[in-house]
Amino acid sequence: MRILVTGAAGFIGSHYVRTLLGGGYEDLHPGSAVASVTVYDKLTYAGNLANLAPVEGRFTFVQGDICDADLLGEVVPGHDVVVNFAAETHVDRSIRGGASFVLTNVAGAQTLFETCLRAGVSRVLHVSTDEVYGSIEAPASFRETDRLDPNSPYSAAKAGGDLLARAYAVTHGLNVSVTRCSNNYGPYHFPEKVIPLFVTNLLDGLPVPLYGDGMNVRDWLHVDDHCRGIQVVLERGLAGDFYNIGGGAELSNRELTEKLLAATGRDWSLVTYVEDRKGHDRRYAIDGTRTAALGYTPRIPFEDGLAATVQWYRDNEAWWRPLKERARLT
Repeated sequence: MRILVTGAAGFIGSHYVRTLLGGGYEDLHPGSAVASVTVYDKLTYAGNLANLAPVEGRFTFVQGDICDADLLGEVVPGHDVVVNFAAETHVDRSIRGGASFVLTNVAGAQTLFETCLRAGVSRVLHVSTDEVYGSIEAPASFRETDRLDPNSPYSAAKAGGDLLARAYAVTHGLNVSVTRCSNNYGPYHFPEKVIPLFVTNLLDGLPVPLYGDGMNVRDWLHVDDHCRGIQVVLERGLAGDFYNIGGGAELSNRELTEKLLAATGRDWSLVTYVEDRKGHDRRYAIDGTRTAALGYTPRIPFEDGLAATVQWYRDNEAWWRPLKERARLT
């Protein structure tokens, strides 16, 4: 099986490639073999080939943009499977300027789908987010059939890519499925996102910014569970269908902050309340029944996953400190 993974030098894509090349999904499809993996990544600020150092030399690398139809036309043919992680993902950046999000997450997705169609790729998986649904009050959870109600330029652009995936399945018969995940955490996470930002700041004794009243709720999903869910859908999902992948660990941002303070041995004196994010969704929650029916369940309890993640950042300062310094993240 020849697999092309776009956005594979980022946080989630690189974890998928490391696990795939390490044989981590063989139990889902006994006897299957990966003949080759092609990593396709633009190497933006969040793309980092160091994320793939543990499997260096075991994949082919192509630096490229999924908006580049000519380059995709050269790279995609000959692959059996395409998994698309390529996206602009940081909500705060999308609020400051949404153009790059629309370009990559909508136009780039369409370019990739069109190229896969023309190349005769037999299976495509497009990775999306639960943020496309918008906010929901407890105790309800979003199902895949619920309407999309995105509230940020990031989530609106991801919703556009999702709908294009469905359109290519219905109109052209492209064998593409879409996964929608809850908030990810784990190693190699670029330190602008809340958990790696808070952990690295706290390890340095620096303050951390808590939006609004800190009561916005997110469901946390370890990146390893997410990638396993992706593989389950890739193996067993239906064309044109959508699949929620959740972690089953709902926490308010205040509760998360308390856990991170405890894990790093710090106290609330380092927490600074800041003005709330514009259009900040109050609560995300998704129903994972459809994906569970394919055989997926999250394996990593949040407390265990968080402890391992904090320890990873303690042990890998040489990875994250240069990134923070270049991006001036505090």
